[in-house]
Amino acid sequence: MSKAKNGDYVQIHYTGTLDDGTVFDSSVDRPPLEFQVGGGQVIPGFNNAVLGMEVDTKKTFTLSPEEAYGELREDMKRDFPKSMLGDHQIQVGQMLRFSSPQGPVPGTVLAIGADNFTVDFNHPLAGKSLTFKITLVGVSDAPTQMQMGCSCSSSTCSPGECGP
Repeated sequence: MSKAKNGDYVQIHYTGTLDDGTVFDSSVDRPPLEFQVGGGQVIPGFNNAVLGMEVDTKKTFTLSPEEAYGELREDMKRDFPKSMLGDHQIQVGQMLRFSSPQGPVPGTVLAIGADNFTVDFNHPLAGKSLTFKITLVGVSDAPTQMQMGCSCSSSTCSPGECGP
């Protein structure tokens, strides 16, 4: 049986949990996640965990923040004048989408003051250790699923929209 190697397309069923057991994403009741090993489509630690696996094998592993979405960075928190909102009302915890030269950038409202509001542009899973239970269900030399781009056109970009 072949082992997953760089360049292969793999199909994975997975469930991701936080340290407290909260499930943050899962492929249960969905088609398996497909990605090209080494193609940069998933977080580095997830990619590396698949290397060498054989079809129908299972693995549980925990990724540190550095292997996943990185540490929380204070420089990713920014203040903006409330005047830029016009008549729009916002709430703490609300996801907003900002324009940038690279396209839309999601951010979470952290605080609202009299004249300013603070937005956190860190990924929602930044600073967290992530545990995955995965099953490798297929390995191929070409994609087996229709390839859809990950544009994250909604106001948030959840881990499951584009894979871990």
